[in-house]
Amino acid sequence: MNAWAAAALALLAVPVPACLWVVGHGTAVRRLAGASLLSTVVGAVFLLLPQAYGRPSYQDLALILAVLAPAGTLVFTRFLAGGHRGRRPTGGAPGAPT
Repeated sequence: MNAWAAAALALLAVPVPACLWVVGHGTAVRRLAGASLLSTVVGAVFLLLPQAYGRPSYQDLALILAVLAPAGTLVFTRFLAGGHRGRRPTGGAPGAPT
């Protein structure tokens, strides 16, 4: 085991379980923050493993995750916000209090 693999193992051993615990417990905002941090940690692991194995083509996974993780965070944020902003309420007269 070289230093790159040891660093990847250290990231998998400490921050990943902590992020998974935050994703499983707490408020919705904390869960979202935990999921966002988890994608960052996994991206770092995906950058360390190609160095450990000497296969630079494996870095493509880290690049794909770097592009898709912020988009996933935005989708989850939309769900947390309710996802129904800007829609008119159904039923009742227009302008009537709901």
